[in-house]
Amino acid sequence: MKVYFDNAATTPLDPEVFEAMKPLMLDMYGNPSSTHAHGREVRTQIEHARRKVAELLNTIPSEIFFTSGGTEADNTALRCSVDEYGIEHIVTSEIEHKAVGQTVDRLVAEGKVRASFVNLDAQGHVDMAHLESLVKDNPKTMISLMHANNEIGTLNNIEAIGELAAEYGAIFHSDTVQTMGHYAHDLKKLKADFIVGAAHKFHGPKGVGFLRVNKNRPIGRFIEGGGQERNHRGGTENVYGIVGLAKALEIAYREMDEHQSHVQGLKSNMIEQLKAKVPGVDFNGDIKPENSLYTVLNVSFPEHEDNDMLLFNLDINGISASGGSACSSGANTGSHVLTGIKADPNRQGIRFSFSKYSKQEEVDFVVAKVVEILEPAVV
Repeated sequence: MKVYFDNAATTPLDPEVFEAMKPLMLDMYGNPSSTHAHGREVRTQIEHARRKVAELLNTIPSEIFFTSGGTEADNTALRCSVDEYGIEHIVTSEIEHKAVGQTVDRLVAEGKVRASFVNLDAQGHVDMAHLESLVKDNPKTMISLMHANNEIGTLNNIEAIGELAAEYGAIFHSDTVQTMGHYAHDLKKLKADFIVGAAHKFHGPKGVGFLRVNKNRPIGRFIEGGGQERNHRGGTENVYGIVGLAKALEIAYREMDEHQSHVQGLKSNMIEQLKAKVPGVDFNGDIKPENSLYTVLNVSFPEHEDNDMLLFNLDINGISASGGSACSSGANTGSHVLTGIKADPNRQGIRFSFSKYSKQEEVDFVVAKVVEILEPAVV
């Protein structure tokens, strides 16, 4: 059996999405910036997609800008906000995705901002009191905190963070890549200036995403070029990707309740099996359903002689997952997320991430193989 449990990295394309994309690949080949009939036909498809995404997120189409993915969207929100609003201070965390973390590091190195890192507990939850202390006495502040961590799955209360940002006049950007298509986002209620999505995280195509820019926080361009995306992003649009993104998000919202119930069931079952069959097993991040992204489970395996070989052994047994350990005194370049929550560097962390296509028999197979690989450590 081959098992794909790395859906937090990317998901398989939904066949319905592929069918929606095909006409744009084969028949509708005009440049959407052209004014002739071929171009207008394609332009119409982009605007239909924009309206669909806006409708699903309960916002207006003029706030949705298509990008090459979540990384570009995060970079755009951070860099353009600094330029547009004279941001002097960014509050973030040590466990953000590198699209945010490295961008903040570069802005600091360029002398454009200073950065503060909010305290986190051992499960990766934001210390809201500390966050308030970092924001309240610092005008021209931007908060950049993700909705759900991509490695450990811990959810942040972005509604509460948005309220706090609004109270102190801070700009709020949230990397919502891992939760887009898995939770409903109501942008009329959420007090966020920027959120992002990447189609390949919810069974859409790779290489396309979007940035939501609140109409009250307009920003300039990150990529220079033509006047595409209402003059917000230069470059000919990835038309079939954009259409695929909108279709994938539509399907995700249509199937969301069923998807969540199915995947949470698999995750909960895997937790219980591992607890029963692997002595000393633990979990990185919060695993309570109300506080955890249901598609992600980060397992902390007890120290053993084949620790470094666990991921490799899973791979040769047909199981695709991802993993790492916390950095130990600069001796390795392990997971910055596990380091950020002060996980034990001697324990191997493996991220198993599920999708609507995952099956119970796959969970059973993976647990059995883990037990087999770890023997005699588990007996």
